[in-house]
Amino acid sequence: MSDAELEKFPQHKFGQAFTTLKCECPIYLPWLEKRFKNADGQVQPGRVTDFGQLCVNYDIIVNCSGLGSLSLVGDTDLHPVRGQILKVQAPWLKHFIRDGDGLTYIFPGISSVTLGGTRQKDDWRLTADPKDCSDMFERCCALEPSLKKSQVLTEWVGLRPSRGGLRLEKEMFQHGSRQVPIIHNYGHGGGGISLHWGTALEATQLVKECIGNRYLASNL
Repeated sequence: MSDAELEKFPQHKFGQAFTTLKCECPIYLPWLEKRFKNADGQVQPGRVTDFGQLCVNYDIIVNCSGLGSLSLVGDTDLHPVRGQILKVQAPWLKHFIRDGDGLTYIFPGISSVTLGGTRQKDDWRLTADPKDCSDMFERCCALEPSLKKSQVLTEWVGLRPSRGGLRLEKEMFQHGSRQVPIIHNYGHGGGGISLHWGTALEATQLVKECIGNRYLASNL
């Protein structure tokens, strides 16, 4: 950032400015689901408590259960990192602002501005904490004072499925006399949207390898 740009943030001595894309998940995720269904994919709502439930009807399983892998896989390296944000009405803001540690950020979107945030490890709370809301609003106002006149639209809380490293690998699951391959793809933490396309391609490649191996075995 130039000296003139940095004057807006007197508490900071260094800054970066760049152009990027922002994914609007409330729009993007339904679009992905629609694309899947248009390709003859099927969505069946339900609760899976054991992979054995799926082995009855499926030959290959892809596990993208996030924090659900704590119970499904018994992965003790997996843990929640609680995130809380505010959505405010501030249409005059057009540029992203992010503090150095990434904990304080202002992300303008199509219909609202996102203010954040929190990173609270091993915190399972899904209700908004008033103190967190007040604290993040004050931090964001310190970066952009005009936010003091914004209107708060909603509070939102989510749990990031985090672990020491993302798990993307094949495992053979023994179900009776059968061995069913499971492709694990979870533990993305707060980077799910950033990483999802690449890890999905990797998981797809593992699925293709499993299909190829089954075809070869059936013809031996």
